[in-house]
Amino acid sequence: MKSYSNGVLSLGFLFVFICLFPLSTSASILNDSIVKPQVRNSPIVIANLKTTENNYVKCTYGQPLKKGREIFGNLVPYGKLWRTGANEATEVTFTTNIQIGETQLLAGTYTLFSIPNKDKWTIILNSELGQWGDFAYDASKNVLTYEASVSTNSDIYEGFTIQFEDVNNGFNMLLLWDNVKVSVPIQKIGEVEKTSKKKKKRRN
Repeated sequence: MKSYSNGVLSLGFLFVFICLFPLSTSASILNDSIVKPQVRNSPIVIANLKTTENNYVKCTYGQPLKKGREIFGNLVPYGKLWRTGANEATEVTFTTNIQIGETQLLAGTYTLFSIPNKDKWTIILNSELGQWGDFAYDASKNVLTYEASVSTNSDIYEGFTIQFEDVNNGFNMLLLWDNVKVSVPIQKIGEVEKTSKKKKKRRN
């Protein structure tokens, strides 16, 4: 008498394989179609401060990490232009007219650059937005430069950090990394006066 058990097993295995194959294929296609988020070594960070006068300041920057390295004077050289962050150039938005040092600026968004030195930093605001780092930096588009003093922090900041602190009639922008602290005093002001030349009327 002939036995058909092997044939039945083969047919059963083939049936299960045919049923499962489309599922595994669909799962593979589904996984391949998933768009995964971009992983950055220097994450994007937003610092902001809303004041009691219903105005706010916001700064968007890439945050590089210390990772045991010597930062200023080495990773970030003294006396050279720095994007003041990582990746895209740092941008800061003011919703009220401001004054830094002797320079007044209209509310708006500006690119933030700096030139670090051991005792002081040159803070630069530039009108060209959407820049990648400082590779396309154009000094002719600078709208403000300010010399800010450097102090030593008691805390060590692993990541480059920008913070704002509220003070009377303004706020301070703090640049913090490693044990270095740079403070930029920013004053809120009223409408900035624009100089305009009046056209002379022709006399008939």
